[in-house]
Amino acid sequence: MDIAKRFRENPLLKPQDLAASAANLQVICLLNPGVFRYQHKTYLLIRVAESVAPQEGKLFIPMRMANDLLEVMELQLDDPDLINTDARIINYKGLDYLTTISYLRLFSSDDGINFIPEPLQLHGTGILERYGIEDCRVSQIEDLYYLTYTAVSENGVAVGLRTTKNWQQFEHLGLIFPPHNKDVALFEEKINGRFYALHRPTSKEIGGNYIWLAESLDGIHWGNHQCILKSRPHYWDSARVGAGAAPIKTAQGWLEIYHGANHQHRYCLGAVLLDLKNPAKVLARTEDPIMEPLESYELSGFFGSVVFTNGHLVNGDELTIYYGAADEFICGAKFSIAEIVGELKWVD
Repeated sequence: MDIAKRFRENPLLKPQDLAASAANLQVICLLNPGVFRYQHKTYLLIRVAESVAPQEGKLFIPMRMANDLLEVMELQLDDPDLINTDARIINYKGLDYLTTISYLRLFSSDDGINFIPEPLQLHGTGILERYGIEDCRVSQIEDLYYLTYTAVSENGVAVGLRTTKNWQQFEHLGLIFPPHNKDVALFEEKINGRFYALHRPTSKEIGGNYIWLAESLDGIHWGNHQCILKSRPHYWDSARVGAGAAPIKTAQGWLEIYHGANHQHRYCLGAVLLDLKNPAKVLARTEDPIMEPLESYELSGFFGSVVFTNGHLVNGDELTIYYGAADEFICGAKFSIAEIVGELKWVD
């Protein structure tokens, strides 16, 4: 049952609202913002995906080099060493490349609806982020903001961490989860003196795309990994599940809004409730989605039939999520936390 109250102003942002980061690039998609409040404003840290404009008979691959400068590799489509059966990922001479490159761009708003771009841009740095950084979650623990994001390179898809106190100076702490992993959301307070994080490792051989829990003494080095939430056959989340933003502390438990997809790649949102003292214990889970792609801007875009969130704001019972729609647009919606809790089915 879709219980989202979408902003009537949706989409809030479209690719054409933003100039590309370089003259030889074009903005293809705006995706999946991290969200936070700072100095009385609402901020979105949006993933911007860019590519080089196509030319007949050619393919262009943008990437960051060892000096962090952008370089574009030009390939001929008839090159026998090129395998380009997927529009997003190609293989050339045995190495995988992306046809787009993503970075994080900051937007601000006084009213949570009308957003303007800020100067801040966060790009991939070093060999482990040379294909870009994506889908950032922002968690505030005490006075420090933790930015967990997907780091992409020819070595795989991993999770990087940067921290800041003032959104001007950042500490880059490298990878905190190696490939293949993504969807890392930090709890915004320690439990029994430890940091906790949700993450989503993936195995192509055995197992599936499940949500795991990890703990840490310092927020950088993680262990005691436990699988806590699996995909469900014949459900809307039958193919994969992944964490959204930081779990929300309620009287009943930690409420996590997560995304799930079926084998037709239709992405919806659901909720799961974790024990306050032992978040490895699942107390309840929604059987039906609390939000599913229904509107035209969610059904049609770069990759249709997608609603995907990794950022929200909590104000009492009101939960405001900002989400990527159809892998192209930025949108907003509101929920009642009590109503979400009412949709949960308790685990026996």
